Amino acid sequence: QVQLLESGGGLVQPGGSLGLSCVASGFFFSSYAMSWSRQAPGKERELVAGISHGGGVINYGDSVKGRFTISRDNAKNMLYLQMNSVKPEDTAVYYCTRGRGAAADAWGQGTLVTVSS
Repeated sequence: QVQLLESGGGLVQPGGSLGLSCVASGFFFSSYAMSWSRQAPGKERELVAGISHGGGVINYGDSVKGRFTISRDNAKNMLYLQMNSVKPEDTAVYYCTRGRGAAADAWGQGTLVTVSS
């Protein structure tokens, strides 16, 4: 059974930093590309960042380029998202996702990130 469990969400001030983590289980983690996606109130879910199975290919959504960093530790079945210089428009539920874009096929329950002063 595929399980993706996010942690690290919370309230952060504009300009601050926050780190998200995801522990994966139930599948061979190192064989899959992974990504973070997010959904803000009233908006469609969007790709935040994706990383290939070995970590060598990374892509970011235009709105987070230069501010967010995705990484993974295949030995620990962990996916990470470091969020720096956050903005109020980064407020959303963030999902750990197996696959990227149209190839995504599993999501965690999500962790809420609120950027507000």
